[in-house]
Formats: sequence, structure tokens, C-alpha cells
Amino acid sequence: MMTATDIQRADPPRRAPARPHLYQVDLFRVLTFACVIAVHVIDQANDSGNDTSHGILTLLHFTRFAFFALTGFVLVYQFAGKSFRATTFWRRRFALVGIPYVAWSVVYWAYSIHLGQNHGSVPWLLSRLGLDLVWGTAYYHLYFLLVTMQAYLLFPLLRKLLQVTAGHHGWLLTGSAALHLVVLYYLHYPPFTTGLSGELWTHVPASVLPYQFFTILGAVTAWHIDAVHAFLRAHGRVIVAVLLLTGVAAEANYVFLVHHGLPPWGASDVFVPQMTLWFVAVSAGLYLLGTRWAARRDDSDVLARVIRYGSDRSFGIFLVHPLFIEMLIPKFPHLPQPWKTVLLYLAVVGLALATTEVLRRIPGSLWLTGRPMLRTDVSVLIPRRFRNPTPSDGASKEVVCSPTP
Repeated sequence: MMTATDIQRADPPRRAPARPHLYQVDLFRVLTFACVIAVHVIDQANDSGNDTSHGILTLLHFTRFAFFALTGFVLVYQFAGKSFRATTFWRRRFALVGIPYVAWSVVYWAYSIHLGQNHGSVPWLLSRLGLDLVWGTAYYHLYFLLVTMQAYLLFPLLRKLLQVTAGHHGWLLTGSAALHLVVLYYLHYPPFTTGLSGELWTHVPASVLPYQFFTILGAVTAWHIDAVHAFLRAHGRVIVAVLLLTGVAAEANYVFLVHHGLPPWGASDVFVPQMTLWFVAVSAGLYLLGTRWAARRDDSDVLARVIRYGSDRSFGIFLVHPLFIEMLIPKFPHLPQPWKTVLLYLAVVGLALATTEVLRRIPGSLWLTGRPMLRTDVSVLIPRRFRNPTPSDGASKEVVCSPTP
């Protein structure tokens, strides 16, 4: 008679079933990337002393923190209950982010030379590129990829931390939040402004340190996802009320800081510590909105297809959009605000989307967009009457572009 041990040895271990896709994550990603582009367009299209534009930026600066909350959430959700090997994880993730990071750093480095922003001997320019790769400074948005890779590097430790502190995640979040507030305070009021210490401190925003709380917050949310969803169902109105209150408080804080002598760009600084409540509230609000939408979505709906499409292209759009901001602003017509900003935003999104669509269909797509190349079925461009007739035996196969996993 076979024992339980014999059965266990005879049957190979089964892989954990894939967890259901969370469509709210797609909506969260699309809306946050849309706000990222809005931040950059508003910042570039308006004067640094414009009170109104910086008041809007005060609310939109949630984006970078929300993204790292999403990063922690998605990683923990994807690997829950699955076997995990750090080396395999690193090899795949660093390829998907690290290669585009290097490729676009080179693109923006070369573009800065073209604009005359970087000039000097070839050795100096190459050393400049090396520093840009180390610090994420080839262009103002590329720090995001550098910090993302740091989050990937530390993810095995984060998984272990969640396991060790199981049952005490409230204390984990409390300690992480305390560290977060201290770091933000010293980023807003830097302790070092000159010398080597000052130079190094300016690069802290390109490290995982200012974003560790939101990464852990997202990870803990995914760890307790059933309880979180139950809370959202029961307290949706409370979350909306908190979102509105913290939004009003954020604007009041901005007005207060400007009134007491800070310039608008300083009062709307992303690292103002008291903005953390707004950043948490808007992240929760976006996820709540996503869950409500996901519960009612239908694959045949236009909106569902648009969100799925936008989520797949969002990373490529993020990578390329600053190029079009830089190109369009000098040539954009002198229109009164806010029309100039609105039209510039639409133009940047349209051009970035079209460029990403092209990049997705050429060799090297994985290097430039972090996504595999899409192969286009050119037969759809041929009028139906000129196509080969479809065999009646059903032997023909439809050519489709499967979405990237």
C-alpha cells in the first residue's frame, strides 16, 4: 500500500494557479501615467512663479508615490503562493526595465548634445553619460526607472520582511511611515547644501529611500487583498470623504506656504512632508475607483478596450513623451492659458502614443518600450474583396496580436 509520502514523491509538485487579473490595476496605471504627463506639461508650459499652475501641481505630485505603491502591490500579488527564485526574478525584471533605461538614457544624452545643453570633448561627454546612468539624470523622468530597479533588487528582502512580520504589518507600516516623514523633511529642508555631502544629498530622490513607505504600503495591501477589498466595499464613501478633505488641506497648505514666503515652486515641492496624507488618500481613491469600474466592466465595452490598450502602451509613452514636450514648446502658438497647456498636453499625448505604436512594431521593441514586438497582420489593410477566400473546412487561422502579459 502506498503511503502519503510515496504519493507525494510520485506526484510532482503542481504550480500554483495563476491569480485572476486585476483590471483595476490597468485603470490605476493609465490614470497615473496620464497625470505624470500632465505634471510635466504644466511645469514646462507655465512660468515657475505661476501660483495657479503650481497649485494644480501640488495635487498631481502624487504620481511618483502612487507608482511605487503600485510596484509593491503588483509584485506581491503576482508572486503570492508561488515558488520564487531571486536570480530568475532579477534576470527577467532587470531586462524589462534596465535595457530601456540604458537605451533611453543614451537617446536623451544624445538629444541634449544636439540642443547644445551638453558640450565638450568626447571623453567628457562619455563621462557625462556614465554619470547620467549612475544617477538617473540623463533626463528628468529617468530616475523612475533607476528607483524601480532598486525596488526589484530589494524585493526578495521585502518578501522576507512581510513573512517575518506577518501579524504585525501595522507596526511595519508605522515604522516605515515615520522613516518616510523624516526623509521627506530633510529633502524639503536639506541638511547639506554645499560640498560633497550636498552633492550626494541631491541624488537621494533617485534612490528607493523616499519611496520605501509607499512600496511597503502597496506590498502590505496586496498581502491582505481580501481584507482590503472588503474594507473598500464597506467604506467607499468614507474614502471619498477623506480624499476630498485631504485635497482641500493640501491646497490650504500650499497657500499657507506661499503666504509665508516660499515661492510657488517651493510650496508645491513633491517632498513637502505633510502632503503624505493626500498621496495616500488619492492612491486609495484611485484603487477604489478601479475596483468599482472593474466590477462592472465588459470586455466588449469601448472603455475596457481603451484601458487595456493604454495600460499596455503606457510605459513606452512615459519614456518618449518628454522629447515631444521639448520639441513642441518653442514652436507652440502663443495662446492664453489654460488653452496653451491643454492643447500642448493633447499634442504630446497623441505624438507619444503614435511613436510608441511604431516602436512596438519594430525589432528592438523590448529595448525601447519594455514590451515584446507586436507583429501586424497586414492583410487587414487589403480590401476584403481582394483577399484570398477563406477555406470552407475551417483550416485557416486568424492572425491576432496577443496582448503582452
